[in-house]
Amino acid sequence: MANSVSIRDLSLSFGAVTVLKDLNLDIHDGEFLVLLGSSGCGKSTLLNCIAGLLEPTEGQIYIKDRNVTWEEPKDRGIGMVFQSYALYPQMTVEKNLSFGLQVAKMPKPDIDKRVARASEILQIGPLLKRKPAELSGGQRQRVAIGRALVRDVDVFLFDEPLSNLDAKLRSELRVEIKRLHQQLKNTMIYVTHDQIEALTLADRIAIMKSGVIQQLDDPIVIYNRPKNLFVAGFIGSPSMNFLRGEISEVDGRPVFTTHGVNFSLAGYQASEPLSAGRKVVLGARPEHIAIDSDVMGGEAHEAVVDIEEPMGADNLLWLKHAGHLMSVRIGGARRYAPGSRVRMAFDMSMASLFDAETEDRI
Repeated sequence: MANSVSIRDLSLSFGAVTVLKDLNLDIHDGEFLVLLGSSGCGKSTLLNCIAGLLEPTEGQIYIKDRNVTWEEPKDRGIGMVFQSYALYPQMTVEKNLSFGLQVAKMPKPDIDKRVARASEILQIGPLLKRKPAELSGGQRQRVAIGRALVRDVDVFLFDEPLSNLDAKLRSELRVEIKRLHQQLKNTMIYVTHDQIEALTLADRIAIMKSGVIQQLDDPIVIYNRPKNLFVAGFIGSPSMNFLRGEISEVDGRPVFTTHGVNFSLAGYQASEPLSAGRKVVLGARPEHIAIDSDVMGGEAHEAVVDIEEPMGADNLLWLKHAGHLMSVRIGGARRYAPGSRVRMAFDMSMASLFDAETEDRI
């Protein structure tokens, strides 16, 4: 598959502080790649390097096989959408969309055609004569996206474009951005700290920590088979349950032992032998723990309900068992009072085991 953007051995430092470290990344033609991580992980810094707004300390950036490391932003064939809408307040929506093209001395018929196309795609035709002060936050962000869209570029860069919007608008615009990508099929690189945005939008997610990509993969793979303890804890809401313990051996088979309680590992696909005495962390997502009628034979343990959180379609239970507090997701119609005793079982085929020292998946 051809690459739209390639990053080679990229590093960036501000004095003694290293923000990006020997980073390598290939982004395919037409791919929607999300850079995901908490504040300070380097995701926006990486995007700004691709955009040409920051100069890397070392390494190269290629767009469409052209080395653009030292090229000006306007010459890179990119369109960028920022967190702040950055619209000209004195100009109408139409002028905001066309201004950059006018500066580039594009013929007026071509400008009109591009503005009409962008406004149709983003459904902002009725807003063209208004000024930004007359628009809602969602409408302003659509105009900001439209301003990048009229440039007709190969690569679009989004720097947390929805973080200033309320939850309902974020959800609506997220769907529109996904529809926009399906329609245009351009390469899009999207920075966010919101895991829901990442999981719903991305073809692939690059999870970053301290300037290093921890895992780069399909959202489903990242969610179900996290590469390390950091990725496992970062993705998922509520977070994955973690139980610290060690590998023991019962009747010649490895089991997970925590606080003197053994859990069968039948069904877990380990990438290496599980040797007795090894310190490990068992991870299980809330929806991969069955209780009561959902427990289908096999091993079950008794747990006590600590807190119940009704969430509409779902119900979140917090269970106490083996010295741990665990969250379990069940159907919203099922209710349990605090203090209730339930039977509980892990779906080991969907669980994760991590080495307690290296924190890598086993």
